[in-house]
Amino acid sequence: MAATTAGQAVGLTVQEMARRSGFSEPTLRYYEKIGLLGAVARDESSGHRRYEPATVARVEALSCLRSAGMTVSGMRRYLELLAQGHSAAAEQRDLFATQAEKLAADVEQLQLRLTYLRRKTDLWDARVRGDAIAENRAAEAITRVLEEFTY
Repeated sequence: MAATTAGQAVGLTVQEMARRSGFSEPTLRYYEKIGLLGAVARDESSGHRRYEPATVARVEALSCLRSAGMTVSGMRRYLELLAQGHSAAAEQRDLFATQAEKLAADVEQLQLRLTYLRRKTDLWDARVRGDAIAENRAAEAITRVLEEFTY
């Protein structure tokens, strides 16, 4: 159960944890249900969840991993390896290296999409100005960008 101080519950509420982590309340409940968070303490008087410091730290770590594109199964694997301590260091390294490679590929694709939007802006700007030469250059640039996309 969550500790109390002078009748006040200690720990973050689910709403506070959601704001702090960026996870929705249903996601926090789901992660608890599937075992990613371990047992979440409850307020003795209300029965509401209270996220104590160790759980807050775990949620924050999972939030970072999720925002980097790691799947639930990847997060589960991370926690399993974490529980193994130093003996799983090589596997942890590989897990993070693989995720970093995936994220780098995602960033590359986002950069291409940004370039596409900028070239489209150039195209429409040229049309607004009535500059056919600039419009043709922009159209050619758009074609080159589209050739680099992967779906």
